[in-house]
Amino acid sequence: MTAITFEVPKQVTDEMMVLLLSADPDEQMIESYIHRAEIRVAKSADQIVGVICTLTTRPLTVEIVNLAVRDDYQNHGIGAQLINEVIQHCRAEKVTTLAIGTGSTSFGPLYLYQKLGFRMVGVDRDFFVRHYSRPIEENGLVLRDMIRLELNLK
Repeated sequence: MTAITFEVPKQVTDEMMVLLLSADPDEQMIESYIHRAEIRVAKSADQIVGVICTLTTRPLTVEIVNLAVRDDYQNHGIGAQLINEVIQHCRAEKVTTLAIGTGSTSFGPLYLYQKLGFRMVGVDRDFFVRHYSRPIEENGLVLRDMIRLELNLK
């Protein structure tokens, strides 16, 4: 595998949107935040292999609202590298809390976030039922609840 580089793109490309939709299957939901989000991409040999979107949600708090890695690049540490890029940026900007929410059936991401030091702070019951027009199935289960996690950056 070639070296991974990180960039802040000037605009959202179709290639990026395909990746974003792999993590969040509702285009309207993505459109609700994408133009306010700060985006970083991971590239390998000039191809986008991962993307992460963040929003400032409260003073000194940034939330990761989308994180996606191309299927053929998963399980190679790229998601962790993208999160670490955001952590470094947040610390430089004096952000004290990095938040993320993920599906209760997203076992791989839940493991990754906790491995990186995120702690569970709550459950948003029926989040995916209230905010998505169609049911989402993941790991053989219907996704209903969002697990909220935070990383203290102080």
